[in-house]
Amino acid sequence: MDPRVVEDVWRRESPHVLAALLRRYGDLGDCEDAAQEAAEAAARQWDSDGVPDNPRGWLIRVASRRLIDRFRADSARAGREEAVAAAQPGDAHLAPPADNVQHDDDTLRLLLLCCHPSLSRSSQVALTLHAVAGLTTAQIAATYLVPERTMTQRLTRARSTLRAAGAVFGLPTETELPSRIAAVLDVCHLLFTEGHTRSTGDAVVDSDLAGEAVRLTRQLHAAIPDHDEVAGALALMLLTHARAAARTDGSDLVPLAEQDRSRWDHERIAEGVRILERVLPRGHVGRFQLQAAIAAVHAEATTWESTDWQQICLLYAMLERVAPSPVVTLNRAVAVGMALGPESGLAVIQPLLDDPAMRRHHRTHAVHAHLLEMAGDVAGAVDSYRQAAQLTTSRPEQRYLNARMRNVRPSPAPGPA
Repeated sequence: MDPRVVEDVWRRESPHVLAALLRRYGDLGDCEDAAQEAAEAAARQWDSDGVPDNPRGWLIRVASRRLIDRFRADSARAGREEAVAAAQPGDAHLAPPADNVQHDDDTLRLLLLCCHPSLSRSSQVALTLHAVAGLTTAQIAATYLVPERTMTQRLTRARSTLRAAGAVFGLPTETELPSRIAAVLDVCHLLFTEGHTRSTGDAVVDSDLAGEAVRLTRQLHAAIPDHDEVAGALALMLLTHARAAARTDGSDLVPLAEQDRSRWDHERIAEGVRILERVLPRGHVGRFQLQAAIAAVHAEATTWESTDWQQICLLYAMLERVAPSPVVTLNRAVAVGMALGPESGLAVIQPLLDDPAMRRHHRTHAVHAHLLEMAGDVAGAVDSYRQAAQLTTSRPEQRYLNARMRNVRPSPAPGPA
């Protein structure tokens, strides 16, 4: 059997499996481990027996057995073992528990469940990206600009915190809902970011991952259409994902300045702009709306040269007030460099070059190199491109940065992808 068959089934069913296990057994770490063991068992057994008619039920049943075996092996959980065993359906029935099939899609519900209030926002998001979205620890570390070892420690502490708190994974109360939605939006946005530009590997884009983030955000928008930031996040994803087809040439990265804009998805752009035009006049403007507005300026420019960099600068200045972060400052440096000249952009980026965390991030050096190249500092640009290429774990980005390094010239260089 083609291994991709099992992978496709697992990607489709894993949120349902984990949701069913959490509702029945409660401990996120144990449920994650059991679900993964069930996936490994499926890869072995389905190769010879074929995919069962009800793969979700099969996975839930096998994972449940793993949990019961683990509970029985742990004398400290003897009392819990009895309760779990009593709740377990008979082995003769391959159908999943009834609560597993009452929803067409458990993923959004599972995101809300996993963003547990006993954790900090960053821990909620990181753990949910790992448990529900299936991102690796390295991918999550890249989104937070921290070493992989640091993220491993954070995830371990988050699981320990949940266990120590005796966390119950129930749907949020009305009071908890706003903070849970905010955390879910962060999860969807970071999931989209990883899909839009993969942090590791041979591919530039993971269209399935980006598409899943758009789908989940669209579901959230349908559920709460008057939530301005959910609308802003959906608009941002649509406007950004519209460029996906033009961002690669084979396995190579094509920067924004060089993209064939006729290959952009103009239906997605139009939908994103419509959403943005509905939400912006309503009053409160948050970070996702501002990011979407920046994406709209790029999307509506017919050429790179016609981009309204002054407007983008203004929007980034607003974004830095609403949601300051090193990544926002990095992107603002590009916009300032394009609108006001490379020296102005270099002044914006200088504090990031003094920040140990940002010095580890390849994009800091890539943007620095771009601005130095615009300023005519060939030697400085070559050195910064070299540092960026050494730091990235994406092979397409590495090839692109090495090519830029070999072809540095004292004139405007292509901007961000």
